[in-house]
Amino acid sequence: MRLKISQFLLSLVLISGLMLGGCSTQQVASNSSSPTSTTSEASIKTTTQATSVSQTSNETIPGITDLPRLEGKATVVLTVKGSPITIEVDGTDAPITAGNFVDLVQKGVYDGLAFHRVVREPQPFVVQGGDPQSKNPKVPVDKLGEGSYIDPKTGNARYIPLEVKPKGSDTPIYNKPFDATAQPVVLPHKQGAVAMARSQQPDSASAQFYFALADLAFLDGNYAVFGNVTQGFAVVNKIQQGDRIDSAKVTQGAENLKTPGQ
Repeated sequence: MRLKISQFLLSLVLISGLMLGGCSTQQVASNSSSPTSTTSEASIKTTTQATSVSQTSNETIPGITDLPRLEGKATVVLTVKGSPITIEVDGTDAPITAGNFVDLVQKGVYDGLAFHRVVREPQPFVVQGGDPQSKNPKVPVDKLGEGSYIDPKTGNARYIPLEVKPKGSDTPIYNKPFDATAQPVVLPHKQGAVAMARSQQPDSASAQFYFALADLAFLDGNYAVFGNVTQGFAVVNKIQQGDRIDSAKVTQGAENLKTPGQ
């Protein structure tokens, strides 16, 4: 029993620390984004009921038709300190989350951004980055984790809904965490998984993402995995806090990205 309790407490500590920044400064008061989890049961219960979205023109999820969508797969190569990390981005099972990431890569948003959170002790956990505020080298690393992508056309932050696809389902569910202990998810937190950080508010992911340094099943259903590292995980394992993304490029599958109005 003591072992189980200590493991549970450790998980809570790691998860709460993951609440970095997928939210904008305006949302920080209510949302501290990062790979958060079901830490706040109350917030989960008060969110909208999970919704299934299909390829219809109906805006089942408010604002979802305004978001990029990846219809199929794409390959993204991040270069960190001169070494490549190849990511297979899965728009088949996470079309909105994958589309958001590929779109931001195409816009050059990730070029020069820092990894502001690296957790390897007491056990391998995550490497997290993608806070647009880190573009400015004058911003201290310890002040990062609250930034979101601001659309230059509107001046507003872009947020995407939590998107999780259970095994056996034709479409993902949206808007609230999913109990993956009862039914496995198609894209689990295996070592090398790439997922979006968010605040306690399910629909608060924006630009920040993280690499899973180990199998992290307790995050399944609470955070949206959208891809996996296929080459260069040794590079991920060497990333230190403050290291920057030299460049991020879509090398395959760019034609699968569909943006509003296309």
